[in-house]
Amino acid sequence: MNPFIGVFQPNKTWHRIGLTSEFPDIAQGDDGCRITPSCKAFKIYNTIGQGPVEASVDLPGDLKDQVLIFKYKGNFHAIDHQCPHSSFPLSQGSLFDIEDFGITLSTGITCPKHGWSFDTVTGKADRGNYRLNIWEVQLRDQPGSNTSDKEVWVRRKQRIG
Repeated sequence: MNPFIGVFQPNKTWHRIGLTSEFPDIAQGDDGCRITPSCKAFKIYNTIGQGPVEASVDLPGDLKDQVLIFKYKGNFHAIDHQCPHSSFPLSQGSLFDIEDFGITLSTGITCPKHGWSFDTVTGKADRGNYRLNIWEVQLRDQPGSNTSDKEVWVRRKQRIG
């Protein structure tokens, strides 16, 4: 077996989620930057040949293998739908800017069940050793289209080492 050629693993494949125009940009407003109306959740199965299935953000059901995708201030983010601490749906959470002396460093999401916050870029929690799983996002040109609307693709972030 060649060590440089890996075995195909379905959880490392890219999944087409939709078009960028289907995701309204979330900006801080009077509603405290609630994420629910502007995000989408998908169940990503670990089987070959089965594509993503859109899940309800209002009644999410089993959160295992669900990814939450949203656009916040022009940037797309994809994270696990469940809070790693309490398994609560993060689609009911609130987004905020992580700042230092007025400079925005990253984006965070607060779980409404217990108030813990997670960095949506690194996955680090504001307390404890919990880590939110982050997904990779790619915006790709639509094949054969001249529009500025791009396709949104996601996959589980690859572990190094």
